[in-house]
Amino acid sequence: MSEEFKIEIVNPEKSFLVQEDVSEVVVPAFEGEMGILKDHISIISFLKPGIIKIFSKSGNENYYVEDGIVEFKNNNLSILTSSIFNVADLDKSKQEILLKKAEEEASKTETSDQSKYLADQKVQVLRSIN
Repeated sequence: MSEEFKIEIVNPEKSFLVQEDVSEVVVPAFEGEMGILKDHISIISFLKPGIIKIFSKSGNENYYVEDGIVEFKNNNLSILTSSIFNVADLDKSKQEILLKKAEEEASKTETSDQSKYLADQKVQVLRSIN
């Protein structure tokens, strides 16, 4: 019996990724990192800035995401996000641009606690990417 399920990541421009041989996905949910395997209970959660880790027969991939919604139902994982980048394709200059923007957001004095938290998360994650 197969232990695989389907993932679809969608951003405003297009269907970013569709893959059907996924064995595990780890998402950066607001509740903490959440691992999803086949037959996981149905969930809906918000994403915070972090790395989505996808494990599959065709290879493992990591994606940097800034926000979004994740839903798992009937062995289909859907992720809707406005900003996603494949970590392998994220060159140093693009990473530095994203980091500078996040640091500017984090240093604003006239910002809500939630905005400050999200900006700090972006800075932390972007600094951790090699």
